[in-house]
Amino acid sequence: MTLEILTPETKLYSGEVHGVQLPGIEGSFEILEKHAPLVAALGKGKIKVLKTKSEIFSYTIQSGFAEVLDNKTTVLVEGAAE
Repeated sequence: MTLEILTPETKLYSGEVHGVQLPGIEGSFEILEKHAPLVAALGKGKIKVLKTKSEIFSYTIQSGFAEVLDNKTTVLVEGAAE
């Protein structure tokens, strides 16, 4: 699956991943390979990027949106930090 994490200023991440965990406004959720199309609002919390099943890193965000379409997840965030 392809993942892009974007802020108004920069592209934080772009590449292939195993999956991503996102802080939805009503609770956390995970996107994996071939997920159904989705648009979701994100709340304050951590985005966990699952580069492989054992390599994980994260970003702390204030808010944002995520779109899943055609095995690509695009995350637009405000106030991100590693």
